[in-house]
Amino acid sequence: AYGTVARACNMALGQLREEGLRAALLRPISLFPFPSEAIAAAAARARAVLVVELSAGQMVEDVRAAVGGRCPVYFHGRTGGLMVPAEEVAERVRALAPDWHDLPAPERHEVVNA
Repeated sequence: AYGTVARACNMALGQLREEGLRAALLRPISLFPFPSEAIAAAAARARAVLVVELSAGQMVEDVRAAVGGRCPVYFHGRTGGLMVPAEEVAERVRALAPDWHDLPAPERHEVVNA
């Protein structure tokens, strides 16, 4: 997540960790140049990636390319200028989490500013 939606994702991250779910946030500081190396490094330690955007998915394909098939990439977006609430992000992660149980566990869980 980047920009203002990263705040909602960070709040969701706190909720999910309190529930015992292992999750991390990568927040790009700038999109040019695109942080492909940071995304690839994070994906190497992840079971899956959820891209949250205030758009119809302009960044998700760039993230998929950077992930390079290391793990599944999911998308959650919202258009129309409406903010994505933290609870909505947390619900999306909870809904996806059962699909991740057979994937290898990531080694580290952190907020990464790339």
